[in-house]
Order: sequence, then structure tokens, then C-alpha cells
Amino acid sequence: MKTILVPVEMHDLASTTLETAAFFGKTFGSYLEGFPLSPALSPFLAADAMGATIVYDSDFRHDGTAPDEARRMFERTMHAHGVPAAEAESGALRFGWHGEPQGDNFVGSYGRVFDITVVGRPGSRAGQPRASTLEAALFESGRPVLIAPPRAPSRMGETIMIAWNGSTETARTIGFAMPLLQHARRAIVLTVEGSSVPGPTGEEVGRYLRYNGINCEMRSVAPGSRSAGKTILDEAAECGCDLLIKGAFTQSRIRQMIFGGATRQIIAESTLPVFMAH
Repeated sequence: MKTILVPVEMHDLASTTLETAAFFGKTFGSYLEGFPLSPALSPFLAADAMGATIVYDSDFRHDGTAPDEARRMFERTMHAHGVPAAEAESGALRFGWHGEPQGDNFVGSYGRVFDITVVGRPGSRAGQPRASTLEAALFESGRPVLIAPPRAPSRMGETIMIAWNGSTETARTIGFAMPLLQHARRAIVLTVEGSSVPGPTGEEVGRYLRYNGINCEMRSVAPGSRSAGKTILDEAAECGCDLLIKGAFTQSRIRQMIFGGATRQIIAESTLPVFMAH
């Protein structure tokens, strides 16, 4: 996790998103590159693929000051966390800035040459991070995404929960997350009864992780009256986890929009950082 892309948008969670990115970057001695994220072209109502109706509005001021504000906020946060400006390419902790405003398509394209993209947790109200940015990173970059929680974490990656459901998406996400898992003190492989697709068991995932030198344990729970997403979030809180690893959208996104699903609920409600890939 040596290169991190950070789209910077002037929304309500901008500060916590940047703090989460800086915290993550310090853990791995990464290069963090920020850029100003362009707003939606015009105000409109839309039902996005996460299933929420969102009011998008242009938040870049007509005088062009918002990109400058985005850069100042990014640089201020990096300096506050002891991340120095990059003077040359190196493997050390550094930050840089890509100066031109870019849209969601750029997130998906440029993100292909970074190890991970950090975004804020999308919301359904104006002034919150928009889901289209997360979707572009998830479905177009081919790389994982770190979804920052509404409050910046004080620790991250010490106790990690893997929400295992047997799927290809989650297997791929675990592969991306191996540097985090090898850095963790403890990993928990959680299986929610009745929510898996045909595939390896949690015990088989645990064996694979142990072969890779990861201290892990298995946990299988019955959801009762809870949804799978609520069960995962409850178990992560009960186990004191500070990072959740989850594959994205095992069901089709259309089904998730209509019926809901664990991915949608976790994106909407998680209060801890979520490492996700598709």
C-alpha cells in the first residue's frame, strides 16, 4: 500500500476523509496524492446504484476558489499528521498534488496506477460525499477502496474483521488486503449463517491466512432477526475491530437497489473504516 489516491471534495466529511487517508498512509510509509474533485455538472435528483435518492449540487464556487481550498485543506491535513511534501519520487512517506479539477471518471481511470483510493462514506443528503465517486473507484479502477468513516479513527488495522461469504469478490478483496492483514495483530473471519454463496468455508479461509503468517480466528454467527449487514457491523463492534474487509456487491446492484443488501447497508452505516473491492 505504497501509493494512495485521495479525491478531495469540499463536503461535510472532507476533514475526516483526509485524516483517515493520512493515518493510513503513515502506517505504510506511502505516497499520498490528492486532487480537487469536480462537482456534478448541475443540480439534479438521482437514484444511485447504492439505492439512495441524492440531491447533487455544484459546490465549486464560480470564482474558482474551491480547488484552492481543497488543496489547502489537503496540505494542512498532511502537515498536521507529519506527512512531508514530495520533492522527488521515493518509497518514503510523502504527499503530492494533482492540480486540475477532475470528475468521477478520472477517479476510476487514474486510480488504476495507485494501490488504493480513499473516499468519504457516501450519504443521501446534499453536502455529503457522493456515491458516484465510490462507484467509479470500485468498478473502474480495478483496485481497492478505503471508505473513511464519519469520524476519523484513532487506530486502524490492529484488529481486522473479514466479512466472508464465499464469493469471488471477497476472495479478491482479501488478496488486495494481504499487506494490512500481515500488519495486523488479530484477524477475525466472520461468516453470517445463511448469507454465503457456494465457495470455501470460513475455516478454509483461516487456513489460507495462517499459511501466510496471519494470526486469525474464525467466527460464525446466526443473524436472528438482523440483516446480514447489521450482523456484520454488530460483530465488528463487539470484537473491537478497527477495520472491516468486505467484498462489494455479490448480488447484482439492481437487486441491491430493490431489496437492499449487506454491501449497501455497510456503506451507509459503518462507523469504522471499510476496505472494499469488487
